[in-house]
Amino acid sequence: MKRFQLGLAIAFCLVLALFVASHSESAGAQGFTPPAGHPVDPNAKPGTPGVFTDFKGEAPGNVHHITANDLPDPYATKSSAIFSRPVERPADVWPQAPKGFKVSLYAEKLKDAPRTIITAPNGDFFVAATNQGKVLVFRGITPDGKPQQTGEFATGLKLPFGIAFYPLGPNPKYVYVGNTDSVVRFPYQNGDMKATGPSEVVVPNLPAGPNHFARGVVFSLDGKRMFISVGSHTNVTDIDTDTSEFHRADILVANPDGSNLTVFASGIRNGSGVVVSPETGELWTSVNERDELGDNVPPDYITHVQEGGFYGWPWYYTGGHPDPRFPGKHPELKDKAIVPDVLLEPHNASLNMTFYEGKQFPKEFKGQMFAAEHGSWNRSVRTGYEVILVPMKNGHATGEYQDFLTGFVLPDGNVWGRPVGVAVAPDGSLLVTDDGSNSIWRVTYAK
Repeated sequence: MKRFQLGLAIAFCLVLALFVASHSESAGAQGFTPPAGHPVDPNAKPGTPGVFTDFKGEAPGNVHHITANDLPDPYATKSSAIFSRPVERPADVWPQAPKGFKVSLYAEKLKDAPRTIITAPNGDFFVAATNQGKVLVFRGITPDGKPQQTGEFATGLKLPFGIAFYPLGPNPKYVYVGNTDSVVRFPYQNGDMKATGPSEVVVPNLPAGPNHFARGVVFSLDGKRMFISVGSHTNVTDIDTDTSEFHRADILVANPDGSNLTVFASGIRNGSGVVVSPETGELWTSVNERDELGDNVPPDYITHVQEGGFYGWPWYYTGGHPDPRFPGKHPELKDKAIVPDVLLEPHNASLNMTFYEGKQFPKEFKGQMFAAEHGSWNRSVRTGYEVILVPMKNGHATGEYQDFLTGFVLPDGNVWGRPVGVAVAPDGSLLVTDDGSNSIWRVTYAK
């Protein structure tokens, strides 16, 4: 009798184990083995194990692919606030890049926190020191990888962020700067380390900060259109009644002289980074999505921007996913909300981008996009704090992205660096501004 009871108990355990295995929502039950160091999020939906991660799952070469079907429901996790106050970089800590690449310090211990970086036609690097109201210039690269000369091109600006040269080509006549409340331009000739004349206001009365104050500026390839990114003034608001949102959460377009200002695309909560593809001529933006819906919703994103396109904010996100804070509002817009090209980890704080047109990196990097991820705060785990590679095929995104430059977060979760801008140097190396350590990093490829 005891043997029969024991056998019955063993059989029951085996059946129970098989039942659990067949119904489990864990990564293992789905036949998925996450790569080493790539933790599986316990809140991931069935069928999408490991799609969300934190900084421990970010390493050079790791590939991520998030789709609109992967998103959990709003409030699946509570909203968190884990801000990053950068600590000093330990002497034995260094950014990590893929095999074959070398990372060095181009500039360090800068007194002005570097933000956007743009390469001038003559090879100088123009850098926005946003909080100091300046545009800086770094010239050349010495044999030991340092600037040959530095200077201040312009001062007295109001939270400058976007920088663009006009007209396009080898001999621009102006440097355009996106202040938080205007677009201005300075006279410029190749080699100018300091503005030779006062600024001229091109677009006045842009809606100013205090929140989402960055204004990106870029020109179409034919030089006929100027695009200006303007973020929302808050996390989420009813724009039907909030008049302060006029010309916000939009990408605006105007003539280069500032005339005919209008909305190019809308529903873009904070698309501070803008760039034009040298291959297709399409406008691209890098967007910080809304907060306070939980750890893994909604994703930040990088996308090409359709003229007249609507990208959801504030009513919808990632296509037709409704924001629960506006139940039943604007159902007519649900099917019009565009799903972005590349979905990133939620709350990544994606900022500036550049297309790689250099010749130093292997040929497969030609035409690919690099983007700076400033790092999360509205998440219980840290994510971002890296530079990513956005693969392109015939000028269009594949939907994936890869970790390229990581290591700005210490194993204990403390942050020492925050990437903001990326630019390609004349020699084909990649420069990365970091306003966490007030540095500019240089990535080279060892042939």
